[in-house]
Amino acid sequence: MGSLLYSLSQAANIYPVSELFLRHRLQVVEELWESVLRQECGQKMVELLRQLRDLCSPEGQATNDQAESAVKLIEQLNINEAIRAARAFALYFQLINIIEQEYEQRQQLTRYSDTEAEPTEQQTLPNIIYSSNQREDDAPVSKGRGADLLTKSWMDKAQVKHKGTFAALFPHLFQLNVPPQQIQRLIAQLDVRLVFTAHPTEIVRHTIRDKQRQVVHLLQQLDAVEHRSGNVGDSYAWEAIDVRERLLEEIRLWWRTDELHQFKPTVLDEVDYALHYFQEVLFDGIPQLYKRFKYALGETFPWLALPSKNFCSFGSWVGSDRDGNPSVTPEITWQTACYQRKMVLERYIHSVKQLIELLSVSMHWSDVLPDLLESLELDQSTLSEVYDSLALRYRQEPYRLKLAYVLKRLENTRDRNLALYNRETPKNQDSPMYRSGLDFLAELRLIQRNLTETGLSCRELENLICQVEIFGFNLTQLDIRQESSRHADALNEILEYLQVLPQPYNELTEEQKVAWLTGELQTRRPLIPAELPFSEKTNDIIETFRIVRSLQQEFGVKICQTYIISMCRDVSDVLEVLLLAKEARLFDPAIAVGTIQVVPLFETVEDLQRSRSVMRRLFTLPLYRALLAGGYEAEKGTEQHQDAENVTPSPRIDLQEVMLGYSDSNKDSGFLSSNWEIHKAQKSLQTIAEEYGVNLRIFHGRGGSVGRGGGPAYEAILAQPGHSINGRIKITEQGEVLASKYSLVDLALYHMETITTAVIQASLLRTGFDDIEPWNEIMEELAVRSRQHYRALIYEQPDFTDFFHQVTPIEEISQLQISSRPARRPSGKKDLSSLRAIPWVFSWTQTRILLPSWYGIGTALQEFLNSEPEEHLKLLRYFYVKWPFFKMVISKAEMTLAKVDIEMARHYVQELSKPEDKARFAQVFEQIASEFYLTRDLVLQITGHNQLLDGDPILQRSVQLRNGTIVPLGFIQVSLLKRLRQSQNTSTSGVIHSRYSKGELLRGALLTINGIAAGMRNTG
Repeated sequence: MGSLLYSLSQAANIYPVSELFLRHRLQVVEELWESVLRQECGQKMVELLRQLRDLCSPEGQATNDQAESAVKLIEQLNINEAIRAARAFALYFQLINIIEQEYEQRQQLTRYSDTEAEPTEQQTLPNIIYSSNQREDDAPVSKGRGADLLTKSWMDKAQVKHKGTFAALFPHLFQLNVPPQQIQRLIAQLDVRLVFTAHPTEIVRHTIRDKQRQVVHLLQQLDAVEHRSGNVGDSYAWEAIDVRERLLEEIRLWWRTDELHQFKPTVLDEVDYALHYFQEVLFDGIPQLYKRFKYALGETFPWLALPSKNFCSFGSWVGSDRDGNPSVTPEITWQTACYQRKMVLERYIHSVKQLIELLSVSMHWSDVLPDLLESLELDQSTLSEVYDSLALRYRQEPYRLKLAYVLKRLENTRDRNLALYNRETPKNQDSPMYRSGLDFLAELRLIQRNLTETGLSCRELENLICQVEIFGFNLTQLDIRQESSRHADALNEILEYLQVLPQPYNELTEEQKVAWLTGELQTRRPLIPAELPFSEKTNDIIETFRIVRSLQQEFGVKICQTYIISMCRDVSDVLEVLLLAKEARLFDPAIAVGTIQVVPLFETVEDLQRSRSVMRRLFTLPLYRALLAGGYEAEKGTEQHQDAENVTPSPRIDLQEVMLGYSDSNKDSGFLSSNWEIHKAQKSLQTIAEEYGVNLRIFHGRGGSVGRGGGPAYEAILAQPGHSINGRIKITEQGEVLASKYSLVDLALYHMETITTAVIQASLLRTGFDDIEPWNEIMEELAVRSRQHYRALIYEQPDFTDFFHQVTPIEEISQLQISSRPARRPSGKKDLSSLRAIPWVFSWTQTRILLPSWYGIGTALQEFLNSEPEEHLKLLRYFYVKWPFFKMVISKAEMTLAKVDIEMARHYVQELSKPEDKARFAQVFEQIASEFYLTRDLVLQITGHNQLLDGDPILQRSVQLRNGTIVPLGFIQVSLLKRLRQSQNTSTSGVIHSRYSKGELLRGALLTINGIAAGMRNTG
């Protein structure tokens, strides 16, 4: 059967010869997809889709000549036909995503398994061209420029195919004669933290994700069957046919499943979604990351000590991030922590049951050490019911008996946790149980030590110990985040109620605020009464700090000790949080010891520039400096001892975490300016931290799309100033990219490995290019010009706000039931300042303009070139080759420019503009289009590519594969949006002309939004 979208002859022009497996898989899926459509919708729909697909250029772009034909064809469709066409294209994109993910996983498995036998040259080759993949998968790429994809040699790409692996990194460090003591020092402090978030628009339902996983499972079965069949003839052909039939059944069930959320997800729904990746992938997969590190290090530096097993750990904002989300309450955060513990305890219970089956060692045939026998005697006295029921069965099997006691304690711990989740008094409060993961870990290590001493080992036990060291009983660390003005408003109300100040707190100057806060922080006098006679908002702030205290008492300090202040602008913003923490007994001012880390989040360009003075002033405050050091006594060099009732010192001293926001700075100033300001802030913050003897950890608030800081993580880390990393990094993993990075074990492992490798490499191998002052001056000039041009359009062009609201589906996106957080900040206005960065980027992605990811770059570059065209172009090309930061910026811009379809965007403007606005909106669009062409041409000149993404044919192929099908889906979206808005306008005037209800039209429009998001492989 011929493929509907891509015939074999077409595929030959898209895929390299070496990608025969991918081509074959795509053909199989497209045939299944066509069969489903024929069965469900009939041949007429198949023909319609073929007609729509043909209405674009070979490169997958819309054409002005054929737009009229497309509109005419689509306008003839009734609502049901339009919805079916939209769903068909959306289903296609989801299937293509699955195929590419499976292919990427196969490539990464090959890359890793071949590392030892096939030495890599990538680290010794200067200026390697890395992937600019939107999904941060860091796929290997070739170095060719403008080479034909079919004839390009796969061997060119082999040189870089192992980049980002431990097995490639350590031999390279050895070849460069990096002192082993430097490597050891870095390994000892290696700290990679990946923080899952939920508020970005994850628009695929949990139910659909289940269908996708089943399709992946069946495709893997098909791989295995076809592999066997290829080796032994056709004896397994019937199995392949059977698997294909099951795939067809699954895709038909998928087709009949609603893609749209039936209700707005709750915060706990989002918690469940995020934890799915731990349940399905990370819990079992992450011990393998440690094993990879251990093996690779041992091959090159066998005398170096290994890092802690949790060198790569996870945090979460899901259920704890309350910035602009009124649904995240203190009770929700408590339930989230209990939910996480429930999941991890159930996994441990399952593992212990497996160990009971496995460790059948008999005392008849193996020695047992006295310490294990002593622990069994103690267990017998505390868990007599287990002894009575199992002692006879396990009379000569000490490990099974010991694990039976362990199992009972875990089950008691789980039952108590369930009661706490429901806010009930646990019935088994006095039963033997584990109060922390450390107690459980001690028992596992006792068993492991006994096995080792008697010459045995157990891989399953080692894996479990590794999991407990990494996840404990908490699974992830919860970060609290709240907007700075909420703390100031709460204090303002509290102080007004208590009549403490002669004037409202919010009317004080910054100097007055800092002076009063500093004085108040040094008193032990309570400020907030036990009963809270304040407004709901103020009470919520107070209760948030109290719930953090409760969480730390129940789960341990590590469960929740980071408090992030969004929109942080001044020193007082930090001190306000510290004062509220003091009131909740999270900070003891007498000894300057606390269990909370206050993390300022600098988001706008102005705030990033102000971050230097804010942190410098904080470091000069004796109280704050002592807090970072672990208390006044620790600051003097003596240990701090405290009883159990008092606050325990933070496990990390002299560590200041600072978060840098990509989304809002980009929305505020444009892509180039945002990236440069963040780069400068990191350098200056590290210099200030070193000046005051403070260890700095930068928390990168990266989004999923380039417009919010996304892009290949490996390349992005290497582009950071080396001094700003020093073995430590923290990165948000946004909701919309979790599936593309963590849905398959090997994809997740490779992603985590590349991040860790980049952290080590960036810390030890610093280029020094960031410190060349003339280069910095040029970059500053480019950033300033880019920002001016960007803001001239976004904030100074009088027609722009109306343009944005009319020609993008922003209002319809706001109605998608995809997130528990509102699309706008609570200002009550529909202006750009109140709009969150996520729907802002999402809207531009739908229209294929992707404006936040590139606008302003072209003008800045052109103005720089105008003075000395030839010399300055040579200089920019040299920057691209030599300077990781500049290369990262240009590569990201190139990737998003490749996804732009300016003619499709023109169609949105022409069709969705009101008649009275068409002339003024046309001028705005021509300004945007002119900047696009300028930026595209200059990027091509700098990179030396003939076409966008010539340096990354894998990504180029992926983008082209989707572009062609997004074109007809865009036409359908515009048609439905136009009908929907006309329906709303006529309903408002009391006249109804539409044949379809507003609900039907809105549903159709939302389905196209889902489909385009799937095709673009990113949302906000």
